[in-house]
Amino acid sequence: MTKKRKVEIFSADCPICADAVDLVRNIACPSCDVEVRMMSDPANAERAAELGIRSLPAVVVNDELASCCTGRGVDKDALRQAGIGKE
Repeated sequence: MTKKRKVEIFSADCPICADAVDLVRNIACPSCDVEVRMMSDPANAERAAELGIRSLPAVVVNDELASCCTGRGVDKDALRQAGIGKE
């Protein structure tokens, strides 16, 4: 028997997130148990923080943030380099 793969999609219910949900659902196999977690639910937001999610949409597979979703999010140094806070 094949072990089920737990797939969580963290979404802000925007068009880009909807595209990500569609993509994951379209490529998921019978071994994938896909769940969409809306960030408007405080419990899902807390789970996202625990997993290190910094931007949406984000996909987690078996409690691991997928490599496509790591290292992103708002970064103060990058904003400063873009000129924010400089006259």
